[in-house]
Amino acid sequence: DVAAMVHKVFTDRVTFHDGDGTVAPGITVHHIGGHSKGLQSVRVTTARGPVVLASDASHLYSHLDQGKVFPIVYDTQAVVAGYDRLKALAASGQHIVPGHDPDVLKRYPAPRPDLEGWVARLDVAPKA
Repeated sequence: DVAAMVHKVFTDRVTFHDGDGTVAPGITVHHIGGHSKGLQSVRVTTARGPVVLASDASHLYSHLDQGKVFPIVYDTQAVVAGYDRLKALAASGQHIVPGHDPDVLKRYPAPRPDLEGWVARLDVAPKA
């Protein structure tokens, strides 16, 4: 996988974004410091509004909701500031998807019944 990615870099099939940037219409990346020095989250325009894929900027819903910080970080203050940035980028708290929370698969519906618990549709509102 690494060799394939390196090959794509040298054949100009990779674009690097340092900080914030636009990947494609309706898809942007945003530097959210803290967990690691160059961490970015992705904001995607959907029919329900902008959804933010937090990645490691917020591992779990409880981190974001309660201001908790994952124990291994580059800069604790930047993590907490990143939570505010995630909230500003999203249409609401229900539009932020943490990077590692198993509850994502419980909150969002699957695109098909056979994918329940495996794949989630983030373009629709979470389950009540």
